[in-house]
Amino acid sequence: MAAAASAWASADLAPLRAQFSLPDPHVSYEDAKLVVDRLLDPSTDQAAVRRELDRWEQAVRTNVPADAGPRAQLDALIKTLYEPGPWNQGRPFTYDLDDPLGSDLANKRLATYLATRKGNCVSMPLLVLILGQRLGLPVALATAPHHLMVKFADDTQQAWVNIEATAGGFKYDSSYERDTGITPLAIRNDLYLRPLRPREGLGPIAGTLMEHYGALKDGSMLLEVADMALAANPKDVVAMVWKANAYYLQLQERYVERYPDPADIPPAQIADYERLRRENLAWFDKAEQLGWVPRTPEQEAAYLQSIQQQGKYRGQ
Repeated sequence: MAAAASAWASADLAPLRAQFSLPDPHVSYEDAKLVVDRLLDPSTDQAAVRRELDRWEQAVRTNVPADAGPRAQLDALIKTLYEPGPWNQGRPFTYDLDDPLGSDLANKRLATYLATRKGNCVSMPLLVLILGQRLGLPVALATAPHHLMVKFADDTQQAWVNIEATAGGFKYDSSYERDTGITPLAIRNDLYLRPLRPREGLGPIAGTLMEHYGALKDGSMLLEVADMALAANPKDVVAMVWKANAYYLQLQERYVERYPDPADIPPAQIADYERLRRENLAWFDKAEQLGWVPRTPEQEAAYLQSIQQQGKYRGQ
């Protein structure tokens, strides 16, 4: 029975596994995001989302000056999404202050964001990333604790710059270090803020799916997705933490819920019980040794406050 369940899980995740198997030059952030969104919600109309992306790409191109270089094209992209005008019917994309942490996973789907034009720190950078890739711009995904941003290789500055998609502007690495609690150890280990290679970027895109399986308490599916992310980027500490959680969920399902007293676990299953315990602790320990730390209530409160201040500044 367990073998059959494992085979079903692998088949269900086959489209995502196919995305992770692509070499960097062939990775499409758009395709990967739509695969993840359909796994989150099988009713996702991928063709309709692509038509909307076509429309936004054309709107951006209309705002691009003649003979524009990459930076001018990026400026047109930001203008099209965030400044009110005929290109967006006077309805720019804004942060969703009703769900600032993206607690409702439906709000992280691209279809939801395109329909409501209210997003979060997952949907907003991914739309910039997807449109940037469509325009042929030198963009990459990057991460900070509990946050995604887009990196742009700016030829005018000969440097990578951060596009803070939740505000439609730019932000220094030092600001992310301060605002998101990145530890010096994490900086030394190059965990955050670096431009991810395309395959590495698929891990953060699949992060919403890991949240989904975690909420469902499906340790097996969660473990499969986390392993894909870690195969693409062995330093993906978010996937490490989810992998630790996957072992915890399996431990709960197989043993804790059935045998509240560990002494009652059948002798033939003790080895598996101990393995799950070890793996759960080991993956948390590995993430912490690299510089990952859990978010504190104070950091979460500060993040929410910054979002509220941002909304007041933009008149939301």
